[in-house]
Amino acid sequence: MEVKVIGAGLAGSEAALQLAKRGINVKLYEMRPNKSTGAHTTGDCAEFVCSNSLGSADITNASGLLKREMEIMGGELIKIAKENSVPAGNALAIAREDFSKGVNKRIAEFPNIELIREEITEIPEGNVIIASGPLTSDKLSASIQKYTGLNHLSFFDAIAPIVEVDSIDFNKAFWASRYDKGEASYINCPMNKEEYEKFYDILINSPRIELHSVDKDSKFFESCLPVEILASRGVDTLRFGPMKPVGLIDKRTGDENYAVVQLRQDNSAKTLFNLVGFQTNLKWSAQKELVHSIPGLENANIIRYGVMHRNTFINSSELLNPTFESKSRKGLFFAGQLTGTEGYTESIAGGLLAGINMARRIQGKELLTLPQETMLGAIAHYITDKAHLEHISKRDGSLRYLPPQPINSNWAIVSPIELSKKDRKNKKLKTELLSKRSIETLENFVKYQSSI
Repeated sequence: MEVKVIGAGLAGSEAALQLAKRGINVKLYEMRPNKSTGAHTTGDCAEFVCSNSLGSADITNASGLLKREMEIMGGELIKIAKENSVPAGNALAIAREDFSKGVNKRIAEFPNIELIREEITEIPEGNVIIASGPLTSDKLSASIQKYTGLNHLSFFDAIAPIVEVDSIDFNKAFWASRYDKGEASYINCPMNKEEYEKFYDILINSPRIELHSVDKDSKFFESCLPVEILASRGVDTLRFGPMKPVGLIDKRTGDENYAVVQLRQDNSAKTLFNLVGFQTNLKWSAQKELVHSIPGLENANIIRYGVMHRNTFINSSELLNPTFESKSRKGLFFAGQLTGTEGYTESIAGGLLAGINMARRIQGKELLTLPQETMLGAIAHYITDKAHLEHISKRDGSLRYLPPQPINSNWAIVSPIELSKKDRKNKKLKTELLSKRSIETLENFVKYQSSI
C-alpha cells in the first residue's frame, strides 16, 4: 500500500515519517527547488520561512504543551528541532539550515520514502495527504478549489529582517532574556523616548510595497501583523508589543529603557540574528533606513530584508473531520497550515495526526479523534467545528459559515476545567491544571489505543 504526500514542508515531512516508520511506502512530492514558492530560499525539506522560533517550551504555555503532546505521540520533527536548537530563553528556536538538513537526513534513512522533486497540479487518486502549505501553487490550489466547491481564504504573512552579529554595536546593545529567564540569549537594542519617537516617525512614513489587486481582499493574521500595521494603531502600540522594555535591564546601567528592540539567534554559528516581531512589507530602502535608526544597529549589515507573502487555507469546518480526513473522500487527508492552523508547531502537529490517521486507515483501524482536553485535539475540533463560527442566512434558508482567521494553540479552545470561584482568577494555577490534565489524558489515550 502506498501513500502520496504532497509537500515536504513541516507537516508533509512529519506525516511522511510517521507513515514510513509504520512500514508504509511513501511518495513525498516537493516542487522546490524546481518551482519556487516566492518565500522559500532552498529546496530542503521542512524549511522555516518566517521566524526561526517554535514558541515557548514551557508546558504551562499553550504552544509548549503542544510540543509535549507531540513528544508523547512520537513526533519526529520535534526531536530534530531540539537537536538543532539555539539559545532563545524560554522558547524553542532552531538553526534553520541545520534543522532542515536534519529532516533531510531523517527522511533519507527510510528506504520506503521516495522524495520526488515535482509539482503536483491535480489531487491524485488513492491515499493522499495534501500538506502543500499556505504557499500552495496556483494549479494545485485550483484543483483543491474545484474538488471542494468552496473558495479558498487567504491572509498575509510577513518575514522579519536578519542582520549579521558582527555589525552590531555592543557599546549600545546588550545581552539579556526577559526577566533573566534562561540564558541571556537575546541581543537587546535600547531606546530612550527621543530615539523611539524618531524611529516611530520613520516607520509610519516609510513607503510600502504595493499589493497586487488580486491580493487586496486578503487579511493579515493578527499574530503576524507587519510592524508598520501595528505602529499605525498608535504611537505606544509597539512599546506594549514587540518593543516592550519590561523585564529587560541593561546590567551595565541598571536602567529600564523606554523601548527595546530584541534580536534572536538565527543560525547555529551565532553569526545571524533576526529582529523579533519586525515582520514588514516596507520597501527595502525604507527597511534599511529604519533598521539603521535603531541604537546599536546604525551600521548593521542586513543579510535578508523582510518580505510579505500571501497564505492560503481551506474551509476545514466544511471539508474535514477532526481526524483531518476529508468528509467526502476516505483516504484523502489535509495537514498543516493549509487546514487553517497558524504556526510552525501547529503545522508539525497537524502532519503528525494526519500521518498517524492515514496509517490507521490503511491498517483498517479506527481513526484517532483526540480528546478536546488536549491541545492538539482542541485545535483539530476547533477548525473542523461549525458551532463557533459566524454565519449568514442564504435565500433558501440554509446557512453559509464564515470561517475565522487561522488559529494557533491557545487555552481558550481547550475544554474548560472546573475551578472554585477564587481559583478562576489565578491564571497560573489554571494553566498548570489544564496542562497536567492534558498530558495525563493524552498519555492514557495513547496507552489505550496501543492496547487495542
